[in-house]
Amino acid sequence: MAKFERILHHFDKDNDGKISPFELQSCMKSIGEELSYEDAMDLVMSIDSNGDGLLELEELVKMLMENEEGEDKELREAFKMYGMDGEDCITAESLMRMLARLGNVVDVEECRSVICRFDLDGDGVISFDEFRLMMMH
Repeated sequence: MAKFERILHHFDKDNDGKISPFELQSCMKSIGEELSYEDAMDLVMSIDSNGDGLLELEELVKMLMENEEGEDKELREAFKMYGMDGEDCITAESLMRMLARLGNVVDVEECRSVICRFDLDGDGVISFDEFRLMMMH
């Protein structure tokens, strides 16, 4: 449950314990993803079970768990392609290695910059949950 609370806290800019469409849009923009306010509102409304127009922790958990069940296998396979053997995360080095395999030559500093954009808990690597959120849009 702590990982879901960290995710909620990352999106919840006014610290009210809920994610508004504006907060969702703002957070997505901070990681380089464009999300219109209308799309953010549609996403929130599709998950909002109590009709208040905001996402609470329980609703966020439900959304992430439902997505995990349906997409988990495919996402796990993609995530493993970018990870290092034996590690359950994507590092700058593993990202650089995978991008090189795909024909995109980048240096490790560029990879660190990419990881920083999506590293929600600030540990310097991309966890599967961060990868899942990144891939949602």
